Amino acid sequence: MTRKIERKIVGYNVIKQQGDESEVQVTSVPVAVQENPEDNIVRMHENVARPESLTGSTYKIKTPVTEHAFYITINDIVLNPGTPYEKRRPFEIFVNSKNMEHYQWITALTLIISAVFRKGGDVTFMVDELQGVFDPKGGYIKPGTHGQYVPSLVSEIGNVVEAHLKMIGMIIEEEQSQSRQAMIDEKRKQFEEMQQTNMKGTFPSGSRGDFPIGATLCQKCYVMAVVMMDGCMVCLNCGDSKCG
Repeated sequence: MTRKIERKIVGYNVIKQQGDESEVQVTSVPVAVQENPEDNIVRMHENVARPESLTGSTYKIKTPVTEHAFYITINDIVLNPGTPYEKRRPFEIFVNSKNMEHYQWITALTLIISAVFRKGGDVTFMVDELQGVFDPKGGYIKPGTHGQYVPSLVSEIGNVVEAHLKMIGMIIEEEQSQSRQAMIDEKRKQFEEMQQTNMKGTFPSGSRGDFPIGATLCQKCYVMAVVMMDGCMVCLNCGDSKCG
């Protein structure tokens, strides 16, 4: 009779038959069980208890549509500390501000995001969901970013969550290929020369984030950097073009 073994073997018995009598001698021989270290790895799930203290980061966002700034705090839990499997994972999020206008929905949003954090698994999907929320009243150009468009306050919170997940290593930022970056730099140089030749508008010198006056919004990177070149709309920030 064949019997399938579905549990780990922790020992075995040797059965010997002696003489004419059906006497059975049983000898037990212990077998060392090699423990798989991955079996003891703690992964994020809703039953992980909250420690007495957590490591946190606070981000300040100031928008032109609200009088007071918002302070977003994301606390992380460290799993498997002191081992090769040590990981830092988000555990909870809080948003504080003197502005009470958005208190109700912001409180609900932070509770939901915190619940998703504690569920574990791949929580990076929330970044796209939050960034895809548009304010029906229109968004705003983020101060100090040389034209980065933010479609809503919820999207701004999504940007903060994305930055934090990149900081702790949950999102790996893809570096732009050298060839694509060279193409973008060449387009910017061509446009600058064209503007200087035609004496139309200005192209501010300085950092890479400066874009021509009159540039429109790029639907891919949400930066006011799209200009008309050789009959095509080209983004001078990410290189997106409808003409390829």
